[in-house]
Amino acid sequence: MKVALVTDSTADLPKPLQRELGVRVVPLYVNLGGRVYRDWEEITPEEIFQRVRSGEAFPSTSQPSPEDFARVYEEALGEADHVLSLHISSRLSGTLQSAELAASRFPGRITLFDSRAASLGLGMMVLRAKELLDQGQDLQGVVAELERIRQDHFVRFTVATLEFLRRGGRIGGAQALLGTLLNIKPILTLKDGRVETAGRARGERKAREAILEDFRAWGKGRGKIRAFFLYSAEEGAVKELKEMVLASGLPVEEALVSELGAVIASHTGPGTYGFYAYSL
Repeated sequence: MKVALVTDSTADLPKPLQRELGVRVVPLYVNLGGRVYRDWEEITPEEIFQRVRSGEAFPSTSQPSPEDFARVYEEALGEADHVLSLHISSRLSGTLQSAELAASRFPGRITLFDSRAASLGLGMMVLRAKELLDQGQDLQGVVAELERIRQDHFVRFTVATLEFLRRGGRIGGAQALLGTLLNIKPILTLKDGRVETAGRARGERKAREAILEDFRAWGKGRGKIRAFFLYSAEEGAVKELKEMVLASGLPVEEALVSELGAVIASHTGPGTYGFYAYSL
């Protein structure tokens, strides 16, 4: 059975990589200044940040429509027997719900997967699914591996400001206020598909050290580890974090470094960086 892969733009896979993989990507939308833009196609994070700094209202985001998904599914099923469709956490977005409505038009031919992740957490699962399908793994085996990674992976990130998360409803106002005091950097994670606080540190260096300490604890005793580094607007901090991770003494192979797309960046703001990882 030939299986086609579909995901959404919050996987934050760079365009050249999308084309190389042959993965179909359904864009989410950014709403800014009274206009609607397709993620990764019509607006960049830097443009969003510049416009917010110049006084425009903070952006909002919206999920693809069922029709958006149905068009892509129909195209994919013209070339394959089945579609495996992987998406951003259903606890962060209604994207999976739209995909479910579209999938109901193709009974028995679409398998949906809730990554319970975002950005490269979703992206790394898409890459792993593609790798296994290319190796001849059947659909059941691929989904089982994705479930394993969803259950057991590492994610930590930090942000320069909590205001974007607060305005998007991802954290409360008290947490946002805390982040403005005494140069406190929040250490964030995703737990059961939701953004949660994993700790805090004073200053950039301490934040990176705290992330590395958590990673060492997670990675102890594991085999080969794949790491996926993400950043928004400013690449310098994630480069230093990557160097620390690769020098951690754990069996890490660098897999990918990617900038956040406009949708995820709309919720995290400039200066965000961190990484996902899973073990083989």
